[in-house]
Amino acid sequence: MLPVRNIGCLILLTALLSAPAWAQEEEDQACMDCHDDRSLFKEQDGLRVSLHVEYGLFARSAHGEEGCISCHQDVDVDDLPHEDELERVDCSMCHDEAVEAFEESVHGQALRRGASLAPRCATCHSKHNVLPASDARSWTHLSNVPSLCGSCHKEGLSVSALRPLSRRDRDALPAYPETIHLEGVARRGLTVTPVCTSCHSAHDVLPAHDPASAVHRSRVAETCMTCHGEIEKIHVKTPGEASWKQRLSQGPTCVDCHRPHRERPEERPEARAFSDAFCLSCHVDEALHKPEDGTSLYVDATDYARSVHGELACVACHTNVSTKHDPVCLDSGPVACATCHLETVATFQESTHGQRYAAADPIAPRCSDCHGTHDMLPSSDVNAPTFARNIPDLCGKCHREGQKAAVAYTGTEHEIVKHYTMSIHGKGLLASGLVVTATCVDCHTAHHELPASDPTSTVHPGNIAGTCAQCHVGIYEIFKQSVHSPTVTQTDQKLPSCNDCHQSHTVSRVSEDTFRQSILDQCGNCHEEVTEKYFETFHGKVSKLGSLRAARCYDCHGSHNILPASEPASLLSADNVVDTCKKCHPGANVRFAGYLTHADHHDRQRYPYLYYAFWAMTILLVSVFTFFGVHTLLWFPRALAERRKKHRADGDD
Repeated sequence: MLPVRNIGCLILLTALLSAPAWAQEEEDQACMDCHDDRSLFKEQDGLRVSLHVEYGLFARSAHGEEGCISCHQDVDVDDLPHEDELERVDCSMCHDEAVEAFEESVHGQALRRGASLAPRCATCHSKHNVLPASDARSWTHLSNVPSLCGSCHKEGLSVSALRPLSRRDRDALPAYPETIHLEGVARRGLTVTPVCTSCHSAHDVLPAHDPASAVHRSRVAETCMTCHGEIEKIHVKTPGEASWKQRLSQGPTCVDCHRPHRERPEERPEARAFSDAFCLSCHVDEALHKPEDGTSLYVDATDYARSVHGELACVACHTNVSTKHDPVCLDSGPVACATCHLETVATFQESTHGQRYAAADPIAPRCSDCHGTHDMLPSSDVNAPTFARNIPDLCGKCHREGQKAAVAYTGTEHEIVKHYTMSIHGKGLLASGLVVTATCVDCHTAHHELPASDPTSTVHPGNIAGTCAQCHVGIYEIFKQSVHSPTVTQTDQKLPSCNDCHQSHTVSRVSEDTFRQSILDQCGNCHEEVTEKYFETFHGKVSKLGSLRAARCYDCHGSHNILPASEPASLLSADNVVDTCKKCHPGANVRFAGYLTHADHHDRQRYPYLYYAFWAMTILLVSVFTFFGVHTLLWFPRALAERRKKHRADGDD
């Protein structure tokens, strides 16, 4: 048993060791007091750069246990706010070897020259969401590396657009997504398949003419043999000594026969025999169909030639054709769009559509249901199903009332497509031909549709305003400063967002009579007590009678710019309230504007004069009516007696 003294020391040591964790959490929280704001931006090189940090992602990242100031060491959390311009994070503090290799690479050299497109650490690893390469969500995970590198090194983009390309390079860059290597990653999930960093390395990327480069002619074989370890046994006809890789000057090296970025699946021996003419010799037959379900296998060669894939060979997409089958395309399976569209497919798989498709839900759509098959057209083509004007009909194939998705829908909102077509968005698109108006995919996205209950959904209550801001950016900037904005009002209560007042699929013009009449109910959903008092006023009573001229809530308080009366910018502030009243009452003055719009004569605390005046008048009124009521009741018997007496007197006469 430990002596009491040792136990005390142990407790003290434990407290000291845990203290940094407490301190880090407090420091991080101090940083997040500002950087949790999604609207926080800075101007840099003429662009608006977001300074928002998603702390949940940072906490789960590889740096989550380090804390903010471990990297941003020039920030003093006891002296906030910090300077607008901070020093760049120095990754070499922890990753000195990787940074040293990067500085000697073509990327590092370009960065020293001040090249605007030169990548930094964060370009590939991200800033606050750095994940280990073993994590499938990481940008540097093997399956994501082609897309990461392709964001710059793809014909027509960034770096590729700025440098002259050789003919081999021009052929190579756009072709890599169709290579046998990428097919192994994207279609077959082979994590041993080489990607960009497997051949060019990750941090010490060097040009092929540099003897130290992993793709220099003298080192290509060594690089390839990290995967193809037994290749020497296959190349037995190589001239010279037994070890062919040691006699490179006397024979070809790997890339002379196997073009590094253009070794396509269709160039495999069995695929070279399957020309488009060979495929179309069967598939131009309109009667050709699958025997098991009757699905047509007919391909219109003219439509295919005009499609976005018209320049690709059939086997570029249908990669599973094989001479082992008769016919060769038997049981070849569906096309793997991820071979080229890796990021889009990954996004789709996270969506409700993708999740249902993975669960083999029969109502779940696949790529071809929206984009078509052999007649696929770009979204900019007016005849494409994904052209803006055609989106409502495309989504309506499943979501129109009575269709398969609408039948399976368990929510309370119905006739969604019909309501959209009658909304201001739908009329703008379908009646006025405004293709810049909002369609289904503008709000719900094209490939990442998620229910409103999902925090990452574009239609989640916390994200609605940002989604609408894609078009209504000016209104959004005003709304962010109002009391309804979560950045202004910190509360556990639900704050209204765009769709609470304007609805989702039945958005109407604010000038329409129906909107002016319905807005009272909308405000009353939250401000119930105030709304009840409003209906006791002249404005409220004539509004109930159907008057459209009477002032509604937003006529006085504003719509997107609602502020408390104590704020100088408020429409009801001392400086602005007279002008607000003058919108309807041109002769309004300060005394007129002093009218208590929502005064409650039952509230003695806030309106004592009104309270006592109400009860004084009520007591007076009740007293008067009581007095005269009693007087009438007492006088009534005497009146009857007098009447009878008069009748008797008249009878005696």
